[in-house]
Amino acid sequence: MDYRIRTMLEGEDSLLEDFLYEAIYVPDGMSAPPKSIINQPELQIYLTDFGKKKDDIGLVAEVDKKAVGAVWVRIMNDYGHIDNDTPSFAISLDKDYRGLGIGTALMKEMLRILKDRGYKQASLAVQKANYAVKMYQKTGFEIVDENGEEYIMLCRLQ
Repeated sequence: MDYRIRTMLEGEDSLLEDFLYEAIYVPDGMSAPPKSIINQPELQIYLTDFGKKKDDIGLVAEVDKKAVGAVWVRIMNDYGHIDNDTPSFAISLDKDYRGLGIGTALMKEMLRILKDRGYKQASLAVQKANYAVKMYQKTGFEIVDENGEEYIMLCRLQ
């Protein structure tokens, strides 16, 4: 499948809202939460004023000029927070474009950018049952902690 990865443009905030909602892991047999869930404070930290801080970086994957995925990082006190020098990842793809290598390409490109900018590591949190755990491990993330339902994963960039 032909796709391209590009830098997220100013004013594409609505894309982040859509992809943040898509990033919510819904186990098989469960109903998806209402879209309004992204308005909760613990999820708004992924969106509020994105692009206004030096550590905010976003990439978009496009197929036929349609955004089908996004990855964005910022230093924030989110589920995957390690410290105030470590960017946390958020990534999501439209359901129809999962399993095609686009997510892996987004992750690898963001990790390259972070390394080029001098970051020493990056983190994320993921539900233990989420199939994406394997993809994160393939891109260099290791499980460094866990709580009841989630793994905290870290990728060392040096």
